[in-house]
Amino acid sequence: MHDIDAVVIGAGVVGLACGARLAKKGRSVLVLESAGLIGSGNSSRNSEVIHSGIYYPTGSLRHRLCVAGRRQMYAYFAERGIAHRKCEKLIVATDARETAQIESIFKRGLENGVEGLELIDGAAARALEPALSATAAIVSPETGIVDSHAYMLALQGELEDQGGAVVLETPVEHIEHLAGGGFAVSTGGADPARIVTRLLVNSAGLNAPHIARRIDGLAPEHVPAQTLATGSYFGLSSKPVFTRLIYPAPVDGGLGVHVTLDLAGRMRFGPDVEWLTETDPAKVDYAVDPKRADSFYAAIRRYWPGLPDGSIVPDYSGCRPKLSRAGEPAADFCLQGCETHGLAGLVNLFGIESPGLTSSLAIADDVCAMLTD
Repeated sequence: MHDIDAVVIGAGVVGLACGARLAKKGRSVLVLESAGLIGSGNSSRNSEVIHSGIYYPTGSLRHRLCVAGRRQMYAYFAERGIAHRKCEKLIVATDARETAQIESIFKRGLENGVEGLELIDGAAARALEPALSATAAIVSPETGIVDSHAYMLALQGELEDQGGAVVLETPVEHIEHLAGGGFAVSTGGADPARIVTRLLVNSAGLNAPHIARRIDGLAPEHVPAQTLATGSYFGLSSKPVFTRLIYPAPVDGGLGVHVTLDLAGRMRFGPDVEWLTETDPAKVDYAVDPKRADSFYAAIRRYWPGLPDGSIVPDYSGCRPKLSRAGEPAADFCLQGCETHGLAGLVNLFGIESPGLTSSLAIADDVCAMLTD
């Protein structure tokens, strides 16, 4: 007998979305979180940007789930009154090489079915954002920003309305695959427990490979190698000069040091990309080194030459769980089910970095489909 229908490990935005979707389908659900509050990992260390789906290889999971997730999100936010704004994004080129690069990105965005894209010249870009320096730009009207914490609270509320629960300060110590089907999840913390569940979703973010290695019966070859890369953000201490998000041409490992806005209009810059040799997420240092400001000034001034000296200050940083290494093409999301690892009722989510927030509802739909009895 099973104690519960489904256990989701990780109460980040993707784990909460999976839990809410499973509960909505009539399953009893527990979302287990080792920290003392929801969304305290990657879900609270990102740009809070709703991506349109321009960049990703056509037909990839990142493309499909980003576009589908973004369309669902705007409807979800409107229905539940979650603070957000379609603020548009400009992807800008500052020389001939970058112009060719964003022309290729524009073509891919059209192939990916992203609505409303427009390729404009530098003069038109400066007419939209007078402080900008650009030779060309892509206008993405479907890009937006959201209060990600309010979104996660809404997902938690949806889960709880359907009878599910989030259990905090409950680290997973061991998982046994049961001979008769299902899994026995042993937890630590102040109140250790053994929970027998029919379905199991590993949505532990940076710790997903670590959790997967604790599942008896899961072959080691089904746990992919993960590389960690941190990204720092700097805030602008003066008055904002842009009303839209401003992204440069992409760089190795990320989308370049870009301008993001919060719902109050505050401007910040980032993230950059720093590939780590450290593989243990618990040992990642999230302090922002003020010396990184030098590289930020250089990157930002390519598209905003008027950035004043001394006007950016360290803000916060995040860490991405990458399934590719420096210099390699970015790896796709990995939604790993029974057809790969052979354990019925288990889905592992690996490499869920950007655009994971935007894709969260669509990822949850795919996970539910993979767990259909």
